[in-house]
Amino acid sequence: MAPIPISVFTGFLGAGKTTTILNLLPLLPTDYKVVLLKNEFGDVEVDSKLAQQSSLTAVSEILNGCMCCVLVGQMQTALLEIRDNFHPDRIIIECSGSAFPATLAFQIRQLAQDTGDFVLDAIITVVDAENFTGYEDDSPTARMQASYSDIILINKWEHVSERDLDIVIDHLCTLNDETPKIKCQPRLDPALIFGLSSKLFLTHDPQFDHVHDEVETLTVAIVAVSRNILTDALLLLPRDAIWRVKGFVLLADEGRHILNWAFGRYELTVYDGGAEGLTVMGRRGDVRSSSAKFVSALSQR
Repeated sequence: MAPIPISVFTGFLGAGKTTTILNLLPLLPTDYKVVLLKNEFGDVEVDSKLAQQSSLTAVSEILNGCMCCVLVGQMQTALLEIRDNFHPDRIIIECSGSAFPATLAFQIRQLAQDTGDFVLDAIITVVDAENFTGYEDDSPTARMQASYSDIILINKWEHVSERDLDIVIDHLCTLNDETPKIKCQPRLDPALIFGLSSKLFLTHDPQFDHVHDEVETLTVAIVAVSRNILTDALLLLPRDAIWRVKGFVLLADEGRHILNWAFGRYELTVYDGGAEGLTVMGRRGDVRSSSAKFVSALSQR
């Protein structure tokens, strides 16, 4: 039996990794089985709930830490369980937004060597064209993600001018001149990112050992709010310090929704489940103070 190819998606908080993955699925053969293994900070399974509404064979999520460092053991266990339970044609790993996947790649290669059942196919970095030149300055991890990748997918390019897009591409080329850079399309051909047989991180190098010191999270309990109150509260979030808000919110007279907010843009998706609560993610040391007005506004009646 051929080894299962593993595609690793990385990219900074809010770059659009989950959306990019879900947009790929309808373009695959109907009998092609894909399992998503997703990692995220916080303790709220948001993107997994969205993904479960797709054609994925299964979704597994590792929470409260990063599987590129402290939760590597859980990642290996999860891959073996996916192999045994689902026998997929491909596994897609979606890293947390502040993850640098070098250690993850080393562990996948070790697991492949030990079992013969896996192969690292590609490390794919999703870049937010609208915000990259902003968070690139504050995040060494964002620069490393773009520097070590088999493919760079430029997302949200339609929200910026041609001049600003050229600036982003110039920044990316300065970091990584050789890696192909592709604008994300609603119908991105899977052949462009599958079957790459990655040659990255063939051996362990201590310089790639990763310690999280950039991102801090805050869990916010939330009661029913009106759509107007939620919209006004989100406007109070400073984009330079708060990068991502995601979770479940009960809108008065509208039912439960999944909230996905990143750098000033947000989506609300109807959700029939019973979960509630938000996870706020941003620059370490600033999250609590920078989100205080937002949290206070949500408590209005």
